[in-house]
Amino acid sequence: MGYRNAGEILPVEVIELIQQYVDGENIYIPRRSENRQKWGSQTRITQELSDRNKRIYADFCSGMAPAQLGKKYYLSVKSIQRIIRNMKA
Repeated sequence: MGYRNAGEILPVEVIELIQQYVDGENIYIPRRSENRQKWGSQTRITQELSDRNKRIYADFCSGMAPAQLGKKYYLSVKSIQRIIRNMKA
């Protein structure tokens, strides 16, 4: 997300209207819903997390306890339990 000066891209009337609500502050203008991308779509993180969760579930099925898995994968026991629950479903 980059910073752009509104004075360089918006008409004066629009700036004056926005200034009635926010004057001199930074605001975030969200993307249109049809232009939104899924989280992680520009990186491989979703695939990496999916692979990690499969390994966690496989380790659980082979007998490792959630506390052991938490230490192995540097996650809380609650996170491990959530991953196992989601993988079962």
